[in-house]
Amino acid sequence: MGQNNYQGALQQPIGSGFDATSTASDVIKGIDLSGKIAIVTGGNTGIGLETTRVLAAAGATVIVPARDAEKARKNLEGIPNVELGEIDLMDPASIDAFAETFLATGRPLHLLINNAGIMWVPLRRDGRGIESQLATNYLGQFHLTARLWPALKIANGARVVNVSSLGHQMAPFNFEDPNFLHREYQTLQAYGQSKTASNLFALELDHFGSRSNVRAYALHPGSINGTELGREASLELFQQMGFLDSEGNLLPEVAASLKTVPQGAATTVWCATSPALDAIGGVYCEDADVAVLSLDNAGAESQHGVKPYSLDKMNAKRLWEWSEEVTGIKFGSEATAVQS
Repeated sequence: MGQNNYQGALQQPIGSGFDATSTASDVIKGIDLSGKIAIVTGGNTGIGLETTRVLAAAGATVIVPARDAEKARKNLEGIPNVELGEIDLMDPASIDAFAETFLATGRPLHLLINNAGIMWVPLRRDGRGIESQLATNYLGQFHLTARLWPALKIANGARVVNVSSLGHQMAPFNFEDPNFLHREYQTLQAYGQSKTASNLFALELDHFGSRSNVRAYALHPGSINGTELGREASLELFQQMGFLDSEGNLLPEVAASLKTVPQGAATTVWCATSPALDAIGGVYCEDADVAVLSLDNAGAESQHGVKPYSLDKMNAKRLWEWSEEVTGIKFGSEATAVQS
């Protein structure tokens, strides 16, 4: 078993040759995915749609589970090698149903792209009382990956890719009150916590899965123009974040820093397909390379890199145990997902 990334042991750029301007099509050049099966959650909008398009163009069969099947069908029209499924990541029964349908086909799963996510939403909870950003951005990832584990294992070389965010720097995981039952709800704190959880999951999943030749990665796609992520955000919130002026116009310096959708999907596709990552996993990536470890003043936010609390061994193991308890699902000793 290779070295793990606990405490950021592997967290340094590897000289991929790509950068923030690289597109998903750039990073997949020369890679043939014929015969490979991929699942891309949220693969019908934004960077998920671009991820689906590029993987399919490289020969993969791409399954896109979405909440709104009719919208997804319309958005995916004309893309070859795509199958449509239904899933609601806030509904455990929906996740189970999708996974059972896929497992019944007996096919291996080579790529699981946990792309779907929400941001800037008011306080909502799922049927279990889980805060909605935590439920969608993280716990749904854990549940779906656990259910699909048998198919990932038989692929003999699968990768799980969690689309996280630089937003993880906004908050560590609050084990004492993850669902804002005893503290004031702040939407960006909830978002940051959910993305920290996604990073910790990739870290621990890679440690667990490497024995079955399954590697895992988390990534920041960049700040991207033209996605639906901010559809529920208020004008005031965008102004508070420093994106808009008093008139509601996008600030020129902000506009200049935004990636296009093809650029935003590049790191996802790189993590999913790059041979440069064959012997390394559990890392957090950005700009189509392994990111730096961000050591700036402990809790201070920076423009790049991953915070140490997001790669902490004890945090990762504690979160894994919490997730198994909340979902009622355990990754078994034989590396299969079983209902507890």
